[in-house]
Amino acid sequence: MGWEFLWIILLVCAVLCAVGFYKFVYFLSIGYGFAVAGGGITILIMTIVNAINGTWSGALIWLAVLQAILFVAYGVRLSGFLLIRELKDAAFKKTNVYKETLDKSEKPMPIFVLATIWVFVSILYTMQVSPMLFMQMNGINDLIAPIIGMVISVGGLVLESIADKQKSEQKKENPNMVATKGLYKIVRCPNYLGEITFWTGIFVSGVTTFNHWGQWAVAIFAYVAIVFIMFNGAQRLEKRQMKRYGDDPVYNEYANKTPIILPLVPLYHLNKKD
Repeated sequence: MGWEFLWIILLVCAVLCAVGFYKFVYFLSIGYGFAVAGGGITILIMTIVNAINGTWSGALIWLAVLQAILFVAYGVRLSGFLLIRELKDAAFKKTNVYKETLDKSEKPMPIFVLATIWVFVSILYTMQVSPMLFMQMNGINDLIAPIIGMVISVGGLVLESIADKQKSEQKKENPNMVATKGLYKIVRCPNYLGEITFWTGIFVSGVTTFNHWGQWAVAIFAYVAIVFIMFNGAQRLEKRQMKRYGDDPVYNEYANKTPIILPLVPLYHLNKKD
């Protein structure tokens, strides 16, 4: 099963996402990116050491390097994007307007609540990167699934990057309307679609190497959890948009004809309309 290695990855993820104790939302944003990148690097080091020692005879260091680069690219893109956004918003956060509309998630939380969330997300992030560990630890006899999985993940990463860029550009043009151009013509939450696509690739990359029911359970749970989180995030985003733009006929026309997260799937809303 590889529990001893999972514990090490868990420790790394816990340390890197502990930034959430400074600000709660960082557990799920900046700390998330740090943890994924750190988890990938940790597994790469494990692969190199165990491959040299002969413990993981079927490990492929070159593939581990590529996978680690993918995780680091994911983490740097996510945390970097969020850090830049935080810095740009710093001036606004000093105003009275911001303090009056402060979101509940940014208000002080009891330490035991923060600690519980910290433990949960640390475990989740460990489980998300686990397919890379299981793949190298069990030995790789089939490169088809790992390569297909990596291609899917790269596609998801590119999709997220383009979606964030397009959203930023469109919000500059019209800050009083949601993004509706480019990828946003296809789905209303292309960044969440990119996230799901990225982790779909990670899961696919290891399906031919899992050799224990526990490994399947960990990988499947992590994948289902991230899909659920993305749909939940889309639901909360839609709720905020409905509250702000619900009386705008242009927004309603766009929302009623554009799938919220999955292209070509006629799922337009995750909230009941009044």
